[in-house]
Amino acid sequence: MTQASGAAGPTVGGYLDAASAEPLHPAARQTLLAALDQGYADPRRLHRPARTARLLLDNAREVVAECLGTRPDEVTFTSSGTSAVHLGLLGLRAGRARHGDAVVHTAVEHSAVLHAAAWVPGEHRAVPVDALGRVSPAAVADAAAGPGVAVAAVQAANHEVGTVQPVAGVAEALAGSGVPLFVDACASAGRLPLTPGWDAAAASAHKWGGPAGVGVLLVRKGARWRNPFPGDDRVDERASGFENVPAALAAAAALQAVVAEREEVAGRQAALVDRIRAGAAAVPDTEVVGDPVDRLPHLVTFSCLYVDGEALVHALDRRGHAVASGSACTATTLEPSHVLAAMGALTHGNVRVSLTRGATEAEVEAFLADLPGVVAGIRAEVGL
Repeated sequence: MTQASGAAGPTVGGYLDAASAEPLHPAARQTLLAALDQGYADPRRLHRPARTARLLLDNAREVVAECLGTRPDEVTFTSSGTSAVHLGLLGLRAGRARHGDAVVHTAVEHSAVLHAAAWVPGEHRAVPVDALGRVSPAAVADAAAGPGVAVAAVQAANHEVGTVQPVAGVAEALAGSGVPLFVDACASAGRLPLTPGWDAAAASAHKWGGPAGVGVLLVRKGARWRNPFPGDDRVDERASGFENVPAALAAAAALQAVVAEREEVAGRQAALVDRIRAGAAAVPDTEVVGDPVDRLPHLVTFSCLYVDGEALVHALDRRGHAVASGSACTATTLEPSHVLAAMGALTHGNVRVSLTRGATEAEVEAFLADLPGVVAGIRAEVGL
């Protein structure tokens, strides 16, 4: 917790942007420091330091596989969650090149998926969502039934509004079509169990309290996946370059710890988010978006009419509350959110609040105490 500078009186603030990056988990910190002295060598070499690094890397892969409910040989560490998304989606597409090149995806996918789809030629079909941000499995299957479809992409849960997608239903609807399913689980991995039915999936360590710069690519055994990028001489065809072994081991340690404490932390966070949802809804002309129940436990987004999102972020930051605004995946430009637009929700003056594992009731109550006055102050500045 911090004391805001420049605010009117002392204020209890907090870091409320864990969906962008969760603070490093103590388990990750401890493991990282220990592994730095042991995991520096190239795990592909044959000498003793390399064999030590390989043991650490294999251990990290086994832990991640156990936590995510998959096989160790289906796990590859990448340089980021974005890299894992690109490899997973485009690799499935490349594996189906003779069947077509079209990508079917929900209208609310992360920009990493949208950019990957736009990077390759061909038709790309965005499947609409309902007012809660949820896609219909039947709609995905209908879009995938068209000619030339190579792959379908459906996120596990939305990174901006928290709504959980019906991945199992989509997988069932696609069964027998031959169209593989890519699942972006970066926002949910560790926080929610990974729903089966995917052919490839992606996760990002810094979202669950691991170090930044570690992504996880999952490719199901038997899936038709082919590397869409220039190759490497690594044993694992999905890997490119030299893995950061200490960081991968630290990411695995954090994931293991997060999964072990998931039920307790999720229950506590969900109660705090319910409090934020109610408090934000009480602010005049404010819309709380996303499914109120079937959602990520730590995240809530709301939009305030007649308020600029950037001004709202700065005003809250001056009071010690670190939140996100704009599109969560294009926050540097603060462009209107394509997710909210697809839901038919208010796209400006939006705030995404996402709680860390250690978030307290005091931080939440302080945020809710400041929010109405901050919104009213910005509206007054423009004559409302």
